[in-house]
Amino acid sequence: MKATLRTVRLTLAEPLRISRSTMAARDAVWLTVEHEGLTGHGEAVTSVYYDLNTTELERQLYEAGLDLDRFGDPESALREGPAGDRPPAVTAAVEAALLDLCGKRSGLPVHRLLDAKSARTSPTTPGGLGVRSAPSARTARTIGIVPAERAAAQARSLADNGFTVIKVKAGAPDPEDDLARIRAIASAAPRTRLLLDPNGAWTSTQALQLLPLYAELGVEAVEQPLAPGDPEALARLAERSPLPLIADEDAVTYEDVSRLAGRVHGVNVKLAKCGGPYSALRIAELIEGSGTELMLGCLTASTLGLAPAVHLADRARWADLDGHLLLADDPWTGIGGADGVVRASDLPGLGVRERRVGREDAA
Repeated sequence: MKATLRTVRLTLAEPLRISRSTMAARDAVWLTVEHEGLTGHGEAVTSVYYDLNTTELERQLYEAGLDLDRFGDPESALREGPAGDRPPAVTAAVEAALLDLCGKRSGLPVHRLLDAKSARTSPTTPGGLGVRSAPSARTARTIGIVPAERAAAQARSLADNGFTVIKVKAGAPDPEDDLARIRAIASAAPRTRLLLDPNGAWTSTQALQLLPLYAELGVEAVEQPLAPGDPEALARLAERSPLPLIADEDAVTYEDVSRLAGRVHGVNVKLAKCGGPYSALRIAELIEGSGTELMLGCLTASTLGLAPAVHLADRARWADLDGHLLLADDPWTGIGGADGVVRASDLPGLGVRERRVGREDAA
């Protein structure tokens, strides 16, 4: 197998401000794995929070690509996984590229490969693979920390375009600014479901004061209200919260989720932080029946980066898979989302293609 890399700049349509930072662009590193005339693609993006810069991503993916040379086929590489202790975002990109390639070799979409892996298929074909339709989900669309009037206009536009779930960033220096933003959004788009994400900006005392106010305003759930690093505090807050609490930064690994299963109302699983679709499936199986529900989240990335999670989208209570919709120019296509619904494809592999004129993706 031959692996190649390409680094591109992803620019947001407008800067996204959250409680700890403002982001206007990030780099994406694309991994392409070629075998017997077919290609599979995966993407990893830079992240200040996860301490992944462009140079480190390129180095890690280059080394992972070299490691693939020891396998005779992508199926063997997918079973064994990347060698060494690599960042989860790198493991996820390699796994995505291999799934894409394996799907093209077998003529199956990635969601069928994942069904076979998790044995969730019913009914089945004679070969044992599920025949359910391609996964789809109504995705949340993020509104950052912006003035209330701007937030209202964004919410109205999103609702007009079919979005039924809006995720609102919180954690402004003045808590009243956040409350005003939610009031404005609720008034502008009264039929949308609202999620709130302070990105760990609140103390426990603040959370106990604010959560009842957001409950009165109709917020459905709150994601990671407390600073990460003290999951016990988050679990204690969940016991007293009038709203469901979803762990994100405190739920990175399988072990993290194991400690919180049954103690918080949800966990936000991002492939870039857990290590890929197979790790996400393990987490989903871990929390099944525990009272903790699955949210599928993402980093801001292209359609290529989002596609593997979309192939899992119907397994989650909450889908927050809008990272590609925040870009000024998404260089890939294939999962939709502009109407509020992301859809996996029944095409072989990930079912995505690059938007380059005159270029046809290998299939």
